[in-house]
Amino acid sequence: MEKELRQVSSNCIRICLIGPESSGKSTLSRKLAQHYNAPLVLEYAREYLQNLWDKEQKICRPMDLLPIAKGQIKLENAAVSNATNLVICDTDLLTTKIYSEAYYDGWCPELLEKMALENKYDLYLLTYIDTPWEKDDLRDRPERREEMFNYFKHTLEKYKKPFILVKGTVPERMVTATKSINTLLV
Repeated sequence: MEKELRQVSSNCIRICLIGPESSGKSTLSRKLAQHYNAPLVLEYAREYLQNLWDKEQKICRPMDLLPIAKGQIKLENAAVSNATNLVICDTDLLTTKIYSEAYYDGWCPELLEKMALENKYDLYLLTYIDTPWEKDDLRDRPERREEMFNYFKHTLEKYKKPFILVKGTVPERMVTATKSINTLLV
């Protein structure tokens, strides 16, 4: 299973969007992928959990975490294998680790934690919570957005992950993000 959670080796620049639910990650990741004509790695958990909800009216369970992680890395590795120099990732295993800890009282599968910390991104874009909350079947904690934002920020700092904060309107976020990404592309 460890091999299935490991990133493929590549010289490709990996950008990962990270942050609480409904903070603009998917919108910004789509805009960035379009701007750079780069592959976009979608959030596998959304597809997996929406299917679980639609079929069984169930939310994420501890037994779902490793299949979600495996699916996420499979999508990322496929995108990296076909990329020339840049890949935009809507999420990563660190996000899955953070949500595992938030939902399961600090618990995270050991293998997920190990791989979340080993996998590397050239830059994380931490999305701020200044976007309107958008309810859907999977989003369930609007009152905890600030707490979750702080948890994401603390985790990035704790593990010394390279990140910048993106906030404001979508155009403002694009300016902030592209300025940092462009320095990596030189």
